[in-house]
Amino acid sequence: MDSTFGEEPEAGAAQAPLQGLTVVEIGHSVAAPFAAQVLADLGARVLKVENPQRGDDARGWGPPFWKGMATVFQSVNRNKLSTAIDLKNTVERETLASFIVEEADIVVQNMRAGLLANLGLDAASLRARNPRLIYCNLGAFGATGPLAGRPGYDPLMQAFGGIMSVTGNEGEPPVRVGVSIVDQGAGMWAVIGILAALQRRNATGLGCEVDTSLFETALSWIGAASAGYQATGRIPPRRGSENPSLVPYKVFQARDGDLVIAAGNDNLFRKLAHSLGRPDWLDDERFATNPARVMNRVVVNEAVQAMVGALSRAEVCAMLDQVDVPAAPLQNIDQVLAHPQTQALEMFQKAPDADLRLMGTPLSFDGKRPQFRSLPPELGADTAAIMSPKGAKT
Repeated sequence: MDSTFGEEPEAGAAQAPLQGLTVVEIGHSVAAPFAAQVLADLGARVLKVENPQRGDDARGWGPPFWKGMATVFQSVNRNKLSTAIDLKNTVERETLASFIVEEADIVVQNMRAGLLANLGLDAASLRARNPRLIYCNLGAFGATGPLAGRPGYDPLMQAFGGIMSVTGNEGEPPVRVGVSIVDQGAGMWAVIGILAALQRRNATGLGCEVDTSLFETALSWIGAASAGYQATGRIPPRRGSENPSLVPYKVFQARDGDLVIAAGNDNLFRKLAHSLGRPDWLDDERFATNPARVMNRVVVNEAVQAMVGALSRAEVCAMLDQVDVPAAPLQNIDQVLAHPQTQALEMFQKAPDADLRLMGTPLSFDGKRPQFRSLPPELGADTAAIMSPKGAKT
């Protein structure tokens, strides 16, 4: 793998933060592969263990496909190696275990609860042979409790974890957040846990077992809603694009399309009122403070909508930008990708070995973003990395 983020590093350029670390991903779908991809983007050597017959199920989650792989799979498996290992085969399984014990720093897994323990590939078995190993379990419902053994997917957790109960519009069918927010959020928590464990290992020489799950991640996302419920005893309603604690803070309809206005404090609301030519709002007790506006959200939102609806989105955004009131047009994916801000950040990265572009990691180090070094691997393309003695270095 490249030793730096840039394709042609200058002399003395800094190494990728996780260069020199080896990660084994025994994962599938989105959560564990996303976590391992972040580690790969940060410089770790990641070996993805897959079923020799079908590989990761996400390879077939399409259309759309690109060069035979589902684009969902493409989006969470770049910068990795693929090793096809039959976990039911005693020889192959023990070869994998020996590789992990001898060469791996980190294992990330999201297999069915109990499966790897039955195969001797669980944290207790492997860490007994290598106490420096950091082993991250990314489960469905968590390590303990009555549902600990059950499987789970992102939409299940959005439903069971309460996210759907506060998403969408009141009186309409439940709505799933349109991206895999629980899967990718769980992957992020896995990475945070792994990085914390690495820091502790640097100090003590010992690894540890890290646990996180989809359900715990879903619970973390409803933290503010659950706090509100504890304070009031009222179940939070669905409010569409609105924030339950701030007004005005939602999508409004301009003459030619939708935009969000987020007047998140009283000072911003005063600026909004003046910009829209309605300083008289400030003399109305229903508009005077944020708590008052929350209590009178229908009146306030209708008043703002009446003013915004006569203007174009560009007019509203330009007007509010002048006084630093946060506002933004609602963009489709093509508009987001084409926007100069997206281009300037170089988040949408081109693979060096193909025309495919994927969204990069939202981190930079000394001004350099981790690079898109290689496309997701073909199934089993790098099996020798584990099956050969001491592994194949890349």
